[in-house]
Order: sequence, then structure tokens, then C-alpha cells
Amino acid sequence: MKKPSILLIDDDDSLRRVMEFSLAEAGYAVHTAAGGEEGLRLFEKGSFDAVITDITMPGMSGMEVLKNVRRSDGHLPVIIITAYGTIESAVEAMKQGAFDYITKPFNRDELRLTLEKALRMRGLERENVELRAQIRDKYSFDGIIGTSDKIRDVLDTAGRVAASDATVLITGESGTGKELLAKGIHYNSRRAEGPLVAVNCAAIPENLIESELFGHVKGAFTGAVRDKEGKFELADGGTLLLDEIAELRSDLQAKILRALQEREADRVGGSRPVPFNVRVLAATNRDIERAVKEGAFREDLYYRLSVITLHMPPLRERRDDIPLLVDHFLRKYKTADIAVDPGALAALTAYGWPGNVRELENVIERATVLRRGNLITLAELPDKFRKTAMGVDDIILNLPDDGISLEELEKNLIIKALERHKGNQTRAAEYLRITRPTLIYRMEKYGIK
Repeated sequence: MKKPSILLIDDDDSLRRVMEFSLAEAGYAVHTAAGGEEGLRLFEKGSFDAVITDITMPGMSGMEVLKNVRRSDGHLPVIIITAYGTIESAVEAMKQGAFDYITKPFNRDELRLTLEKALRMRGLERENVELRAQIRDKYSFDGIIGTSDKIRDVLDTAGRVAASDATVLITGESGTGKELLAKGIHYNSRRAEGPLVAVNCAAIPENLIESELFGHVKGAFTGAVRDKEGKFELADGGTLLLDEIAELRSDLQAKILRALQEREADRVGGSRPVPFNVRVLAATNRDIERAVKEGAFREDLYYRLSVITLHMPPLRERRDDIPLLVDHFLRKYKTADIAVDPGALAALTAYGWPGNVRELENVIERATVLRRGNLITLAELPDKFRKTAMGVDDIILNLPDDGISLEELEKNLIIKALERHKGNQTRAAEYLRITRPTLIYRMEKYGIK
């Protein structure tokens, strides 16, 4: 295991040798310098885990060493050595970013303990930086798999929106990746170092949602035994994701609108508003424009939220991405080299995917568990995929030699499905494995009455 590397700077030869021996005995790789200029030359040439420097030295002082080190590496811990009469200078050094100081005379245990604490802090900071980098990688837009035109348009817009503080409304069916897109926007924004607080507005009981969003003061209601910060406050300096925003009742919609306009939250039972600095993203799987027309969602809040609107397309509208997603989930869940045979892949591609990407991930995870070998076939897929495959094969068998119009084929399939179910749109949609709104859209597109 590599020894932690320490740069020790002190013009007192005797004290420097004592400290060097003590630290080397404790398992550190110690590099010494008799003055600030020499110490900085060593610093620029090497790689160190901590710097220990006397504050009062001829020529370059320890304070100047500190400033140069901080300028080069703002996270490297610097420990100041000071005499009793120069403690004020050591305190000033702490304000300038020194990790800690020790006063002469000191014993070796004090020196070692201070250094150990500094190195632990250094390790935690490195872990924090690495973790944030991993989070950014995980929730970057690269984490949304797809090359189809629809998904590329969404990601292109999201990339341009991320750099701003504009409010974004993300729409799309359940399982399309709305929350993943929201995380990508946050972690690609200038607020990436701040918190990302997500609230599922549909999952919180109605009697608690106001307190969860805006907080409360002690005694505001039964059970409020202490002050509580709301989600708007917790997200201060970062991003607040209001998921399933269309499920909120009207009075809470009005309070959210006021909070967004005034940039402050009113705690339940509180006497003064609490200011916040938050970027708001909202998401819904409902047709929110229809909800506005029907009076179920406030029009003014809708316009406030939809400065930018991003729509995550359902999987059935980007079937070209299904093989890419299958490969991605295979790599995520595989324990060996696994592939999907052409028949199974055709069935996966032809399926309607009402649960979208989330459903596809579940199916692939199930198949990797139930597989008999390293090739996933129709036998490892649920029965509904075998039925899909049979239906697709029946159609493919009758393809004419001179080509066929895909739009005419789709139009005729819709007409046949409606005739089969006597005009019942819900049953025809189920038969075609699409949603009823999608069927209505296709009927309007092809002029089917």
C-alpha cells in the first residue's frame, strides 16, 4: 500500500528532523524543505497528500506557501505550525483555508493526530468528488439510451435547457424515463453541486402534502412537535422535481404558483415566509393540456411550469431503440455472455410496451434469471410475447413482392381492429396493444371516422 506523501517545511533544522523522524516512524513518506521557496519547488514537482509548514520563516512565509498551495489545489490540507505569540496569524491562516494549526512546543502525538484528521478529511473529499462524478455519469444524457429522431430531439433540447434556470415541464407516459431526464438536466446544470430533491405528489397523503412541500412550525397541527423544513427549503441552491404535478388539488396548485412567483415558501402555521433559491422541474404522465381545458389543473400554473416542455416519447413510437435498450439491460444484468435470438428480438420489437422502458427492463431482467443457456429465446419471455410473435409472423408471410405502403397497412389494421370490436375504441386499442389516445391520434391522422 502506498504511503501518504507529506511535504514538511520548517527553517528550524532540529525541529524539522524530529518531525521528519516521528512522521516516518508513523508510516508516512516525508519530503522536507528548509524554507518556503524550496518547499514550493518541491510542491510543484511532486504529488502530496498534505503540507505542514511553519508560519514564520525568513523569505517566503508560511502564509504565502498556503496561498500558493491553495491556488494550485484547493482541497489539499495545509497544517500551520506557529509559536504562541503568533496565534493570531494562525487564525488568519485558517480563514484563508488552512486545515488546522498546532502551537510550539507540541508533542508527536498531537502532530500525528492532526495529520491523521487532515488525511481523513482529504479522503472524504476525494470520495465526494468521485461520487459526484459517478452520479453525473449515471444521470448524464448518455444514460438515456436511443438514437431515434424523437429521443435525439428531446436530448438536444434538454442539453440546451440545462444551462439555464428555466422551469421545465416533462410529459410522457409512466416508464418513459421522465425522472431520468430530470436528473440529467440537474446534473448538467450549474446547480449540479446543489441538492436534487424529488417529490412524488401522488404518493404523499393529501393531509401531509402541504407540510412536505412548504414545511411547518412547531404546534401548527397535532403531531407537529418541532419545526420542519419543506422540500422547497431543502432544495435551496439546487433543483426541485415535482413529479406527478397534475395530481395536486387546486388549493395546493395555487400555493405552488405563489411560491414560484415570490420565490418564498409559507410554512404551515408560520408567520413569515422563507425565501429560497430553487430551480423547479415538473413531470406528469397525464394529458395536462386536457386537464387545463377541463378545469382540473390551473391554467396560470401550467404556463408558469411550461416555460420549456419536453415530451418523452413512449417506447412503441421509437421501436428502433429497442435493440439498443435490450443490449444495455443485458449488460446491466448479465452474469455471462448472453444474447437474444432473432425471433425473441422480433417479438420484443413488435410488442406495444404499455409499461415502456421500465417494462422492458423488467422483462430482460426476468429473462436473464430464467434463461437455460446463454441465448434468450421466446421460451424465456412471457406468453404475451409469443402471441405477439405469432401475429407478426402471420403478417410477414403475406408481404407482396412489389412492396407495400406502411401507412396503408397501419390504416387497414386500425380499420380491421375497429370492425372486429364493433367500433369500441378501448377494445380495439387493447387488441392493437396501444393506448386509446394513440389510437384516436392514428384515426385522426388517417381520417378514420
